[in-house]
Amino acid sequence: MRRVKLDRIDRRILRDLQANGRMTNVDLARRAGISAPPCLRRVRALEEAGFIRGYHADLNPETLGYSVTVFAQVGLNSQAEPDLKRFEERVVSWPQVRECHMLAGETDFLLKVVAEDWDDYQRFLTTQLTAAPNVSHVKSALAIRCSKSVPGVPIDVEAGDEPEGDEDADGEE
Repeated sequence: MRRVKLDRIDRRILRDLQANGRMTNVDLARRAGISAPPCLRRVRALEEAGFIRGYHADLNPETLGYSVTVFAQVGLNSQAEPDLKRFEERVVSWPQVRECHMLAGETDFLLKVVAEDWDDYQRFLTTQLTAAPNVSHVKSALAIRCSKSVPGVPIDVEAGDEPEGDEDADGEE
């Protein structure tokens, strides 16, 4: 947890990596306006501080046979913390559930589920989800299309006015 404050260069690195996690360190450094060695140090510090959780490929579900996406609103009989944890642990074991969010309000959890087709989702719904202990009800919403899917968070490169440190021995960023 070395670095806590983010300067303009850190925010630029984060924004560029979020947009293209395969960008080379040389390209990343050039875009950030620094040389490659301090850029790599900054990326490692951002990883260690938890700003960067990982890297992954964005796969196309349809080309892999998953033509259906469903958002399942799940209500539980009990919202006691041990019961919530048990449900979350069960969800982790279901590969077709790609996201799980605990919510405040009428719905306890919102699940993003991918399936090969509607019948495949119904099998999951009846044999796994509604059959799970403590599940009281499920409302399913079939996604028709996705008009926006942007990972991460918006990053304002110009936000704040923290000093830009991490100069190397030559005084070069």
